[in-house]
Amino acid sequence: MNLGIIAPAALCVAMLSACATGISDAEAERAAVGMLKASFRSQGQAGVDRLNQDEVQALCSRYPNGLPKDLAEKLEKTQLATIRYPASGKLMGDWREGERIAQSGVGKQFNDDPKGPSGGNCYACHRLSPRELSFGTIGPSLYQFGKQRGTGDAVQRYAYSKVYNPEAFSACSNMPRFGHNRVLTEEQIT
Repeated sequence: MNLGIIAPAALCVAMLSACATGISDAEAERAAVGMLKASFRSQGQAGVDRLNQDEVQALCSRYPNGLPKDLAEKLEKTQLATIRYPASGKLMGDWREGERIAQSGVGKQFNDDPKGPSGGNCYACHRLSPRELSFGTIGPSLYQFGKQRGTGDAVQRYAYSKVYNPEAFSACSNMPRFGHNRVLTEEQIT
């Protein structure tokens, strides 16, 4: 069977059924998650467990139009406390190595070597270089970030922290928590 067609069709039927029978939002969510898990198969390092939300993701899912201010502030404060800085104290490394990591989309996919380093795939959402023509715009342009904002200790700490766990600065951010979720190492983030 072609799960690429069957799973979306089943989801549509379930959603239409939910409207007709008046099931609760929680029941509809459980049904949708059940269908997702049934149609997803573990392969390589990509396991079905990736569909399980952590506490932050679940909270953000409960408020699709944004968290109330008090919850957002609490979330940002708790996430700021999760940031781990390099033991060396060094927050800025070789920009050439950073560019290589930013360009790389390798890592965490079913066919990637789980022992190999992951990349950041930063260009999927950001502009970093005038030479790169294919960049995303969901995130702000980071072209000439240091020139515009400086390279002092406070800016380095902010940049490292933002990549490590953006939820510390913008609750329910679209940006992945690269350090928090161990996609990138502390050394890669520097």
